[in-house]
Formats: sequence, C-alpha cells, structure tokens
Amino acid sequence: MVYRTKKVEEICTSITEEIVVAANYNCPGQLVISGSNRGIEIACEKMKEAGAKRALPLPVGGAFHSPLMQPAAEKLKAAIESTKFNQPVCPVYQNVSTTAVNDVDQIKANLIAQLTAPVKWTQSVQHMAKDGAIQFIECGPGKVLQGLVKKIHPEAEVSGL
Repeated sequence: MVYRTKKVEEICTSITEEIVVAANYNCPGQLVISGSNRGIEIACEKMKEAGAKRALPLPVGGAFHSPLMQPAAEKLKAAIESTKFNQPVCPVYQNVSTTAVNDVDQIKANLIAQLTAPVKWTQSVQHMAKDGAIQFIECGPGKVLQGLVKKIHPEAEVSGL
C-alpha cells in the first residue's frame, strides 16, 4: 500500500500547472486528493494511466486540506487565537501531527493548520495503537471511521455512540 500512496503523491507533485495535493490518508489503499478542479481532473487521468482501480472526483464543497483553503485558515486563526483553551486532561491526537499533544498552543496551531494540511488518519490511528489504544469509539452518525480503523488496526475494538 505504501507504493500506491507514494505513486499518488508523485502524481500530485508532478502536476505543476495546477494545485493538487494528497488531502486525506483514510486507510491503506484509500488516499483522497484535493485542489483545483482542473488539477483533480489531470490527476485522475494520470492515476488511471498508472493503473488505479478508481480515480474520480468527489462532490465536495471546496478544496479542503489544500493550499486553496489559506484564506479560510486566516479567518479561523483569528477565531482560535481569541478563544481560551483549557489544558487537556488527556493527550489529544490531531491529524496534522498524528502524535499525542498536550500543549495548548500546539493544539491551537494544529487546528489552524488542519485547513490546509492533509488529514493523516492512517498515521494518527497507527500512533494511537503504538501508544496502546485498543478501543476506538466513533461519536456521531455512521460507521465510516470504525471501518477505517479496522482496516488500519485490525485488532482494535470499534463501536459507535
């Protein structure tokens, strides 16, 4: 699966006339890209040529987790910096750093960065498992994250609320 991830990253990097980046590392074999509409079209064509089973544009409302979100990140930064955060009572795993974070300033910085940085869900779950997490609870509707966790860490106990 690392090969496929590297290939997608290489294809994104090779497209210099448009913005297209790896945006969501969902699980091994499932990597979502983001960027300009034309960049996505070019990347999908190149991925199919490289042997991808599926490469298709998703119906989303924006180029989330890409440099195109920088204007929104600036607005979010002002809101986050003006908000008081309490010291967490347990480590917080954020998809920008993928590792346990306790520092309030780092948590704020990671929240801001999340708009333009990729969601490293695979790496986050791997670090949580390495740090001893065995039970994962998905809050909210659906079971998408439960399924992704099981693909990343098959021994995990998953459930929803």
